[in-house]
Amino acid sequence: MPERLHIRDALAQARAAGVQRLDAQWLLGHLLQQPRAWLLAHDDEALPSAAATAWPALLARRAAGEPLAYVVGEREFCGLRLAVSPAVLVPRPETELLVEWAQACWATAPAPTVIDLGTGSGAVALALKHRLPAAQVLATDASPAALAVASANANALGLAVDFTTGHWWQAAAGARFGLAVSNPPYIAAEDLHLAALGHEPQLALTPGGDGLDALRQIIAGAPSHLLSGAWLLLEHGHDQADAVQALLLTTGFEAVQTRLDLAGQPRCTGARWPSENLCRPELG
Repeated sequence: MPERLHIRDALAQARAAGVQRLDAQWLLGHLLQQPRAWLLAHDDEALPSAAATAWPALLARRAAGEPLAYVVGEREFCGLRLAVSPAVLVPRPETELLVEWAQACWATAPAPTVIDLGTGSGAVALALKHRLPAAQVLATDASPAALAVASANANALGLAVDFTTGHWWQAAAGARFGLAVSNPPYIAAEDLHLAALGHEPQLALTPGGDGLDALRQIIAGAPSHLLSGAWLLLEHGHDQADAVQALLLTTGFEAVQTRLDLAGQPRCTGARWPSENLCRPELG
């Protein structure tokens, strides 16, 4: 009879494979459907046979650099548990800033209509719908595979978001919105960080060139799709705030400002489409 694999042995295997301790505990906890504290208190317990059989393959995927969220098939974002796959980017904690800012802007939005351009897993759109039930949220993406993931997440969470396929504003021809948000691809083609993100869809990470092409397209098309007084909020790279601010100002936006993420990096820049009838909102 083969020797049983115990929790401490599984974690030792992960350590030997170069997998970080917290990642290994999260992966094993997901496999056993137990929290980290339980693993620590029961490290002498043997894994059920099915879990022991599945463990080597999961461990090998993480050791090869595959994002933990892909290995376990899910990621938490703004308190929501989202399914993820290699068809979409893994939602990042810094993107929660975009949601928080959009929620603050909602109080002065000229209409309840919100558009999330390039929704991927649906993280931003679904978080906004969860926090703002009265919002009419449209989420777009050029990738049908990504929209399939986003739609499945909406169904699982019971959140009514509309999804449509298209490249940036093309998916919303003729429509105008009270609030627009986007976390587009913004990594420059020569950025060394891309090499470490090889498991994620490259089209969702970089538009090529200097990394600003998607941001340029979104900003250029915004005036035809925003109501007077509507805000456009954009996530971008830590070194792109000045360029994004300049694009917004040149296009005719007002109240241009940049917010810092929890690491103190310039992460989101937003601006309001002019309106003579609305006062500038106090957003903190």
